[in-house]
Amino acid sequence: MLQQYKHILVPVDGSYEAELAFKKAVAVAKRNDADLHLVHVVDTRAFQNFSSLDTSMVEQVTETAKKTLDKYVADAKADGLDKIDYAIEYGAPKTIIGDVPLGNDTDLIMIGATGLNAVGRLFIGSVTEYVTRTAVCDVIVVRTDLDNQPAKAAHRAE
Repeated sequence: MLQQYKHILVPVDGSYEAELAFKKAVAVAKRNDADLHLVHVVDTRAFQNFSSLDTSMVEQVTETAKKTLDKYVADAKADGLDKIDYAIEYGAPKTIIGDVPLGNDTDLIMIGATGLNAVGRLFIGSVTEYVTRTAVCDVIVVRTDLDNQPAKAAHRAE
């Protein structure tokens, strides 16, 4: 019997790789008649040194994330996927993304190979690496575009 996924989680951060993961997840969700849950984590650790600006900066980042997520939802619905929602969470991305599957019956995480935070990868390791190592469900690391071309080569061609 083939594995059929029902609850797919896609962490998105605005990066090209996250967008590829989203696009592939839409296709997988449609094939499996699954629901798709997007999550964006506002890394509040980045705001710790700006105590007087905390609230307005976090609100601005949240508003940008909401616009991006609304666009993803509209794109998925235009592509025929009805069962899609999203959440904006606050904290350390590794911890949040690692905890989401436990409360959402997630059976698949589709995540981009890299994200926006190169400095964070250097010092604390990548979110993708952490998720693949600690997830309680299957994880697909998306490295290619919809034509299965390497993501970096496709991105440079644009």
